[in-house]
Amino acid sequence: MKNFAKIRISGNIEILSGLHIGGSTAFAAIGAVDSPVIKDPLTNLPVIPGSSLKGKMRSLLAKAYNQKLAQTPNDDDWKITRLFGATSGGGNDGKQLIAGRLLFRDAFLSNKEELSSKGVRTFTETKFENTITRITAVANPRQIERSIRGSKFDFEMIYELQSQAEVTEDFQIILNGLKLLELDYLGGNGSRGYGKIKFNHLSAETVFGDYDVADLNSKLEG
Repeated sequence: MKNFAKIRISGNIEILSGLHIGGSTAFAAIGAVDSPVIKDPLTNLPVIPGSSLKGKMRSLLAKAYNQKLAQTPNDDDWKITRLFGATSGGGNDGKQLIAGRLLFRDAFLSNKEELSSKGVRTFTETKFENTITRITAVANPRQIERSIRGSKFDFEMIYELQSQAEVTEDFQIILNGLKLLELDYLGGNGSRGYGKIKFNHLSAETVFGDYDVADLNSKLEG
């Protein structure tokens, strides 16, 4: 078991500026929001999909670690591929699955009561945006729904330890990915100020196997 363990990295994601991760726009009634956010169908509260976290974190790390332009995720540096996975040539069917070591969970709103105590009555806001056609100068208004500033979402990743020799390097890459996310943005319209986030109270816990995570926690706390 020394070369295999499951380590949970958890904490919360704090929204520092309105966050838009879009849901379906297949149908919109007259006067409705043009671009709604993804919501939990059981609570109707906003959700941050794990796929959004994984995709944005991978793209940022690819910029930092790839030595050459990657045409597809399969061309990413091995340090990225082993964490996030890929398919590559080989095998009887022409493809070989490379399973990533990281599993991302969906993040659900966790401070509804705290926000309510501050007078919040709705956990999303509608922001009106305009695009201008340069030739005609005609405005094209639209309504974009955003998770509100101050929202906090439970955050969880599972890291599968497969090589003792690579744990330190893997965790440094993960930490760099989290920092890059804080310095960039999550969701859409980041150039307009959307999607600034912060990771809080990060910790690591071995949930399968016997790996000592003391050093990992010191890195997360640092």
